[in-house]
Amino acid sequence: MSDVAAFDFDGTLTEGGSVFDYLCSVAGRPAVLSASVALSPRLVRAALVSGTAADRAKELLFERVLAGVSVERAEQMAADFAHRHLERHLRPEVATRFDWHRRRGDRIVIVSASPELYVRVAGAELGADQVIATRLAQSGDGTLTGHYQGANCRGEEKLRRLREWIESSEGDGARLWAYGNSRGDLKMLAGADVGVNVGRLGRLGRLRGFPGLGATSPDRMSG
Repeated sequence: MSDVAAFDFDGTLTEGGSVFDYLCSVAGRPAVLSASVALSPRLVRAALVSGTAADRAKELLFERVLAGVSVERAEQMAADFAHRHLERHLRPEVATRFDWHRRRGDRIVIVSASPELYVRVAGAELGADQVIATRLAQSGDGTLTGHYQGANCRGEEKLRRLREWIESSEGDGARLWAYGNSRGDLKMLAGADVGVNVGRLGRLGRLRGFPGLGATSPDRMSG
C-alpha cells in the first residue's frame, strides 16, 4: 500500500498567504482594503488568538468581498490566479519533497484553509491526487454567499477531513506524512506518522516539536 503525503498550501508549498491576493483578483484591491479596514479589530484579534475567532473573521471578510459574486467569475479568476501564484511563490525545497513523494508512487493531498476554488486548480497543476480545502457556499442564483460550506478547513477540521478521505480511498493501513508551517497545521502533523515542520521560524515556531525537512530527508528515511 502506498503512503499518503499531506501538504498544507499557504506558507508550506508556497511563500506567505494567498487569500488576500485572490480576493483582490476577484473584487479589486480597493474593495478588499476597505473591507479589511472595517474588520481590522476582528482581524487583529484573529491573528493573535486564532481558533474560532480566526474562522469567523475570515468568513466575515469573505462575506463583505465575495457575497453576490458569480461563481463563474470566481472560478475564472481562480484559474488565472492559481497559475500566477505558483509561478511566483512556490517554495523550491518543498516542491522537491512533493515531487519525491510523487516519484515514489505516494498519494499526495493538499490540505488547506484557503478557498477550494483556487487551491483545487493549483493542486491539479502540481499533480496532487486530491485537494481538501475550505469550500464556499453558493446561492440558488449562481452567486457566492461569502459563507463557508461546512467548516473552515483549519486545525481539527484539516485532520478530520484528511482522515475521512484516507479511510474512503486508501483504507486504514496507509502511512501518513504531513507537512505544515503554522499552528493551523498542528493537529494534522500530530496525527501523522511523520509530521514535518517547514515553517520559517524553525525551533521558534509553534511546530518546533516536529522535525524539519533535513531531518526527514529521503536518505535518512527508510521505506
